[in-house]
Amino acid sequence: MSVSRRTLLGVGGVAVVVVAGGAAWRLRSSSSALPQLAVPASAQTTTAAQAADQTMTERGVGKPDAPVSVTEWFSLTCPHCARFARDTFPQIQKDLVDPGKLHYVFGDFPLDQVALTASVVARSLPPERYWPFCDALFASQDRWAFARNVNSTEELAKMAALAGMSRDTFNAAIANTALRDWILKQQDQAAKTYSVDSTPSFIFNGPAEKNHKEAGEQTFDSFSKMVAAAAG
Repeated sequence: MSVSRRTLLGVGGVAVVVVAGGAAWRLRSSSSALPQLAVPASAQTTTAAQAADQTMTERGVGKPDAPVSVTEWFSLTCPHCARFARDTFPQIQKDLVDPGKLHYVFGDFPLDQVALTASVVARSLPPERYWPFCDALFASQDRWAFARNVNSTEELAKMAALAGMSRDTFNAAIANTALRDWILKQQDQAAKTYSVDSTPSFIFNGPAEKNHKEAGEQTFDSFSKMVAAAAG
């Protein structure tokens, strides 16, 4: 895969150079409206303590006892990750996650400050809204993350409002240094434990394979073969 350079956030402000496919930085444009995020009618108001506890728990889909688990480490400002979310993940969800073959975990691996802020906001939503919100951010990435003369924080606030987050809650979320530090700690552990240094990166775990890493965009065919290999 061809590479271009991108600065990665590290714990304690240490910058690490990360590689990512150069072609992926060519963003597609769109004139459609921002995607609407459905707020579940059954969503219940949580206490501040409950909300704080929820921000630092696993985000994922599928049965936790599925024969294979995979963690995707992604950045919300990574065009590779956006394209994978758009082109490949829906089929993974339909053919592997929903039938109980795969437990899919989302790992925040922000490549820059904008991505870190977006991850903090996503994790400050109720867990069931985390991935729909990330998916909506990926679908409109060229507007809130890379558009010229755009305040990315204000654009994130608009998107968060569509997901049911009040401005006061949004302001509190982006000021949550404990959550920021936790995300960076998880990122640092992924880099040290699994040698994650680019996004997207996938860590597979199953009966036949333990902690096998694959980096870069995957087609559904290549991804499903990795799941089969991990399952044995």
